[in-house]
Amino acid sequence: MLVRDVMTSPAVTVTEGTTIREAARVLDAHAVTAVPVVDGSGTVVGVLSEADLIREMLLPDPRVHVETAPTVDPPRAGRVGEVMTRMPVVVGPAEDLSVAVDLMTSTTVKSLPVLEHGRLLGVLSRRDVLRALARADDMIETEVNALLRADGTDWWATVDNGVVEVAGPRSEPERRVAEVLAGSVAGVVAVRCVNG
Repeated sequence: MLVRDVMTSPAVTVTEGTTIREAARVLDAHAVTAVPVVDGSGTVVGVLSEADLIREMLLPDPRVHVETAPTVDPPRAGRVGEVMTRMPVVVGPAEDLSVAVDLMTSTTVKSLPVLEHGRLLGVLSRRDVLRALARADDMIETEVNALLRADGTDWWATVDNGVVEVAGPRSEPERRVAEVLAGSVAGVVAVRCVNG
């Protein structure tokens, strides 16, 4: 699978000038964990995550932190540009989904802006990947069989628990074609070819 097969598009975005309170409402309303931050021309200049917001917005509860001398609270950030991550990790739409997943699981990044030639196409989140992997077998089967028909084959696929079994391919090149076609469908976790 490729990133473009499962990314969310269009992306929900904010600007550097968006207040952190409004940005929190945007993340909550869209049930996302992070959003790209764009400038006036739509260029991605950063990413704003839940962690950026809650770190900045949540104040200590004075009932728990009783102090003998009054303290002066430092000024709090008011705009996204003050708390966002400025050098976001990004991926391209044609990148292998497994590479993007490796980025998200080997770092603290939970979502990645998807850029093509500097233009924001969407966002890939862990949730997007999970949604693709959780697709029902009958939906996967229908899509794989449509691809096989469109390629002009008389092969037939069945799906069980995300594992596709393609009946028909006999030669190694035919098996490779079946694996590539079936493996491009969201939710496929393995492909096996059997002589049909």
